[in-house]
Amino acid sequence: MDSNSHRTPLAFAIIASVLVSATTAGQTKDYALESAKGVRLLNLVAQPAVLQGKKGLVAFRLQDDMKTYDAFYIRPTNGRADDQERRNHAVQYISHPQWPWMRLRQETPSKYEAYVDLLPGEWTKMKIEVHGDKARLYLHDNVQPTLIVNDVKSGAQKRGGVALWVGPETVAHFRNLRVVPSAN
Repeated sequence: MDSNSHRTPLAFAIIASVLVSATTAGQTKDYALESAKGVRLLNLVAQPAVLQGKKGLVAFRLQDDMKTYDAFYIRPTNGRADDQERRNHAVQYISHPQWPWMRLRQETPSKYEAYVDLLPGEWTKMKIEVHGDKARLYLHDNVQPTLIVNDVKSGAQKRGGVALWVGPETVAHFRNLRVVPSAN
C-alpha cells in the first residue's frame, strides 16, 4: 500500500467522526446540515507537525459516500512564504471527486485560489456562505470575501453535510463551529 492510498481512508474517517458527533451533540437544526443554502462559521488553528504538513479543510455538501463534497481549505504555511506563487495558494476551493485541486489549478489557473495573510499556529476565523451555486470564503472578520466561487461544482440544488478535515502531518483544532440556515 503506498502512502497516498493510506491517507484517503484516514481523512474520511475523521470526517465521519466529526459528522456523527455533530449530529449526536444535537446541532441546532438538522435542516441546516442538509440545506443547499447556509452560512458556516468557525475558527481554525493549524500548524505543521513536520514542515510538509499544512492544511485544514471545511467541506460542505458532503454526500453519503464520504467521497463527494465541495470544500474550502487553508494552507497556513503558505501565508507568509518567501515565494509569491506559493503565497497565492494560501486558500483554495475544491470539489471532489471530479474537481481536485490539481485539475482546477491546471485548467483554470488562479481562479479557485487566493492569497491571504495566514500564520501557522494562530487562530484563523472563517466564515463560509453558500447560496445555490455560489460560495464565499471570508477570513479574519473581513467584510469582503477572500475567495469567491460563482460556479460551485456540485450545482445550485445539491444538498449534503458539513465536515472538517485535517491534512496529513498537520496538527489542527477547530472551535465555535456554527451551521445556520440562510436568511434568504
